[in-house]
Amino acid sequence: MRLNKPIVAVSTAALFALAACGGGGTDGSTGDGDQTEPTFKEGGGTGQGKDPTRSEGPAEPIEGAQEGGTVKVISFSGLETMDPTEAYYTNTAAILQGLVVRSLTQYVYDQETGDMVLIPDLATDLGRPNDDFTEWTFTIRDGVKYENGQEVTAEDVAYGIKRSMDRQTFPNGAPYSNEYFLDGDKYKGPYRSGTDYDGVVVDGMDLTIKMATPFADMPYWGAFPAISPIPPGKASDPAKYALHPLATGPYKFAEYTPQKALTLVKNDQWDPDTDPGRHQYVDGYEMRFDVESAKIDQIMLKDEGDAKNTLSNDSVTVANYLKFKEESPDRLVLGSNPCTFYWAPDYREVTDKKVRQAIAYAYPYLDAYAAGGRIEGVTRIPGTNIMPPGIPGREEYNPLPDHEPGSTDPDKARQLLEEADAVGYELKWLYATDDPLSVDVKDTVKAALEDAGFKASPVATTLDQFTTVQDDLNSDINIRSAGWCSDWPSGASWFPVILQSTNLKEEGIGLNYSVFSEKAIDKEIKQIQTLSLEDQPAAWNELDQKILEDYFPIIVLAYGGEAQMRGSNVNGFNIDPTFGEPTWKDIWLSQ
Repeated sequence: MRLNKPIVAVSTAALFALAACGGGGTDGSTGDGDQTEPTFKEGGGTGQGKDPTRSEGPAEPIEGAQEGGTVKVISFSGLETMDPTEAYYTNTAAILQGLVVRSLTQYVYDQETGDMVLIPDLATDLGRPNDDFTEWTFTIRDGVKYENGQEVTAEDVAYGIKRSMDRQTFPNGAPYSNEYFLDGDKYKGPYRSGTDYDGVVVDGMDLTIKMATPFADMPYWGAFPAISPIPPGKASDPAKYALHPLATGPYKFAEYTPQKALTLVKNDQWDPDTDPGRHQYVDGYEMRFDVESAKIDQIMLKDEGDAKNTLSNDSVTVANYLKFKEESPDRLVLGSNPCTFYWAPDYREVTDKKVRQAIAYAYPYLDAYAAGGRIEGVTRIPGTNIMPPGIPGREEYNPLPDHEPGSTDPDKARQLLEEADAVGYELKWLYATDDPLSVDVKDTVKAALEDAGFKASPVATTLDQFTTVQDDLNSDINIRSAGWCSDWPSGASWFPVILQSTNLKEEGIGLNYSVFSEKAIDKEIKQIQTLSLEDQPAAWNELDQKILEDYFPIIVLAYGGEAQMRGSNVNGFNIDPTFGEPTWKDIWLSQ
C-alpha cells in the first residue's frame, strides 16, 4: 500500500518506526498507560493469522463498550481518493475497509495478542482454492445491502473485480488483479474492454476467480476495498462514485470534501447479523484533514471540550512526544505499521550504481528524522532490507557492509563520486513549500548532499500538487520520495508492485517510483510466484538482497511505527498493524 500521504521529503506522513510490520509489540491499549516503545514481533501482526470459522455475525461485543456520540478525527494527511477501486493509501483503505465498504474477507483486531486476524466478510469463508491455487471460489452471503436498500449480489462483486483491472481509469489503484488474474495483462476493465471477462464466473451466489498464475494469497487480496461490490452502470460512474461510494458497512458518507473533510453517519441498511467483524457503537465520524501537525499536538495535549472525543491517526511529533508520554501516557497509542520509506533515484537517469550508493552514504538520516518531526526509535528506525521486519522468511542483511544504518559518511560518498567521475552530480527532488516540516527536511538534506560532493537542487511544489508532479514521468526531477507498506505478509506484495518493470506508455510510472527495469529481475519475480507457499519466503528474501547488492536501485531510509493520540473519551483505539491506522471497527466513546 501507499502511505497515508504522498511522502514529502521524509516529513509528513504519520509513519515509520521500530516495529514495522512485525506486530503490535505493546498492545497499544487505552488502559493503564504502562506503554513502552513498540517492539518487533517476528512474523506476526499483519494478518498472517487466519480464522475461517469466524464467519457468523454479529461481531463479538467489546466489553464495556457504550453506544452513541460522534468521534472527531484530525489529521495532516488528506484522502487521495475514496473510490474503493483506487483507494490504496493506508488511510483511505483503512477508513473504507473498516467503516464503509465490505469485501470478500476482512481483518479484525485480536484484543489478546495485538495481531490482526483474517476472517470472512461478504464471503461465507476464506475461499476454496483448487489444488494449484489457480482458481478460487467464494460464496457471497445473503442479506447484505447497499445503503440504498439494494441487495448485494455476486454479480456486483464480479463487477468490482473487473473494475479493479482498469489501470487507466484508476492508475493509483492496487495492481494485483492485473498481476494474478486470468488475462490481467489484456483485459482493461469494463469501461474499455466491456463486461465480458472470462476470469470471473458467477453461478448464483458463488463467485469463481480464475488465475493466470498460482495465487495462494488471494484471501489477503480479497480484504481490500478494490474487491468490494460495486453496482454496474451509471450508479458507479468513476467521477461521481469517488465522491460517494455506496456503503455496505456500518457507516455511509454524509458530506465529503476531497482532501479536506469527511463526515460519516450510521448506515441503517447495515445488518450486524451478516457481519462477523464490525461494530457500530458511535453515531458517526467527523474527519478534518490538512491540520498542521503542531496544532494537532496542542489540541490532543489539552484534551478539552470536543478534544475528549477526538483521535488523530497521525503520530505525535518529536517535539511533543516526551511531554505527551509524561503527562498523558494512557492516551498515547503505540503500535507498528508494515512500511518502508525510501528514496528512489530515477533508474533511467541516475544510471551509475556508485552514484546511487553515494546518495546512501551522504543522506542525513537522523537529522532528517528530527527535522521532519519524527521520533528516532519510535516512529523512525534506520533500515537495511527493502522488506521491513516481520515478513516471514526475512533475514536482515546490509547491502553496504561498511555503512552503519542511519549513519552519514560524506567522505565515503565523495570517494564513490570521484570513482564514478561524478563529483557535482545534480540531484533534484520535490518538497512542499506549504509544509514547514518539508521545508526543514529539504534544507537538512540539501546541506548534507552538498557536503558530500553533490549539487543539490530541490524542486518546489505544494502538497496538493505533489502526487501529480511526482507521478509525471517527464517532471524535472531525478529522485522520487516513496514509501511502501505490506499488503499482506509476503514479498509477493512488494517486488511485483514496486520493482517490476512497467509499461510506461500504458501505465505511466505506476508504483515503480525508481522506474527500475531489469529483465532478469522480472523473470525471477515471475518464477518465485510459481513456488509453493513454503518456498516463497526464502526466495523473496534472496531476491531482496540480490536487488540491492547487484543493482542498488533504491535507498532504504527507515522502517515504521506509530505513536498516535486519543482523547480521554475515546476507547477501542489500538493500532491496526496491517495499515498503521486506528482499529476503526472497534471505536467507542465514554458517555
